[in-house]
Amino acid sequence: MKYLAFGKRFSKTYFLLVTIVVAFLIVLSWPRFQKTTLNDSTEKEIPQEIVLTVNGPIQPIPEVMPLASEKVALGNKLFHEPKLSGNNQISCATCHNLSKGGVDWRKLSVGMNGTVTQFNTPTVFNSGFNFKQNWTGKANTLEQQIETSISNPRSMGSSWKDVLQKLKNEPEYVNLFRQIYSQEISKENVEDAIATFERSLFTANSRFDKFLKGDSAAITEKEKEGYRIFNEYGCVSCHQGVNVGGNLFQKFGIIGDPLANKPTPITEADLGRFIITGKEEDRHVFKVPSLRNITLTPPYFHDGSAKTLDKAIDIMAEYQLGRKLSKNETELIVKFLRTLEGEYQGNPL
Repeated sequence: MKYLAFGKRFSKTYFLLVTIVVAFLIVLSWPRFQKTTLNDSTEKEIPQEIVLTVNGPIQPIPEVMPLASEKVALGNKLFHEPKLSGNNQISCATCHNLSKGGVDWRKLSVGMNGTVTQFNTPTVFNSGFNFKQNWTGKANTLEQQIETSISNPRSMGSSWKDVLQKLKNEPEYVNLFRQIYSQEISKENVEDAIATFERSLFTANSRFDKFLKGDSAAITEKEKEGYRIFNEYGCVSCHQGVNVGGNLFQKFGIIGDPLANKPTPITEADLGRFIITGKEEDRHVFKVPSLRNITLTPPYFHDGSAKTLDKAIDIMAEYQLGRKLSKNETELIVKFLRTLEGEYQGNPL
């Protein structure tokens, strides 16, 4: 019995020692397991700096999107088709100019018969990653956004009855829709084609995306410092995810009222999401814009009131974060934001 008791005590002691040794070895070897796959055949150990970034709040844009190429081509044609407007002069591309970062560089866009729109035009690039569309989130999907733009008297000022009739009078469109959708032209498949094209307007492979994937040399030390400030000061609390924004609503003016010193009268557009919901808590609330390619899409904010990116950053810091940035801090954040300029179809925007 003594031998049995001794054997049990020895077994417990041995098991405890083995457990401690194994745990110690795991701790020592753990850094070697912190790797990322850079491609199908190459693995590279990530420096601690990059480990923190890869697991951070911003994710890279996918380099490939599973979209039907024939729908993308048809949607591209419709996107540039002026017959979708009431006067046959305005297309989606009029305000969402792909050669200008997906916008028109105007404070407010000009629609039907010279009518000025309520809001500054947001970029169409990467719009497929937004959780809702428009500054107020009026449209839940790209398809809904297309529907409202067609009928909006400030934008395209048409009706689906007229649009469909115009397209049905074009043999080329009739044949394309029959080939792709196996049916006649309808509101639903027009929206589907344009929305599919818009989802193809993603801008992958920015320098910051390369940095996120493990290339520490893709951005400079000053750009890294800009990103550090962007994180440390709290910008990233609203501008995160794949689209570096576009995935939540936020009040414009958490710390103070940026509209108080507006040089022009307050408009309905300044009410933000309140226009849609009528709820007091939604007054001056807007969808947080994406910062992808933001350096290419001036002017800024829902009313286009900030002519430069530097000005927009300073206003955001003061009224959203309660901070007064130095000139150097603003410049560093701008440098970081330039790393978000991506590629469309393999070419820089």
